[in-house]
Amino acid sequence: MTERPFSISGELTEAGHRLVQRVYYEDTDFSGLVYHARYLHFLERGRTDYLRCLGVEQRELVSADEEGLVFVVHRMEIDFKSPARMDDVLTILTHTEKAGGAKMVLNQQIRSGETLLIAARVIIAVINAKGRPRRLPETLAAKFLEGSQPL
Repeated sequence: MTERPFSISGELTEAGHRLVQRVYYEDTDFSGLVYHARYLHFLERGRTDYLRCLGVEQRELVSADEEGLVFVVHRMEIDFKSPARMDDVLTILTHTEKAGGAKMVLNQQIRSGETLLIAARVIIAVINAKGRPRRLPETLAAKFLEGSQPL
């Protein structure tokens, strides 16, 4: 059997980024379902690994120039469609809707097989190292928009 290369950071696809994660006991509540706040962790991992796969190193951005560049979540809309359970294998999908000015808009989904569990729209503010808004450099905005199709 031929093994396929595997990256713990997921993979870039024509639609954006795809990350696979398993649900562990620590992710669930007393009912055996994934605790609602844990979905934020899965979504964050999806966004972080999306950046990583694009070649964007957040630690380097903060000191890349005299101003620094940081991404922070400004707003998040989450629709909880269906619950996940322990041992489910989840797919976290992330794609860029908008990147420019001082913000980005990312759309994310969490799926178990073909079943949509979570749909999220995340508005990311772009700030400098002192916490003030700053423009997203055009070269970086282009990276986020390149090849990212709606989910």
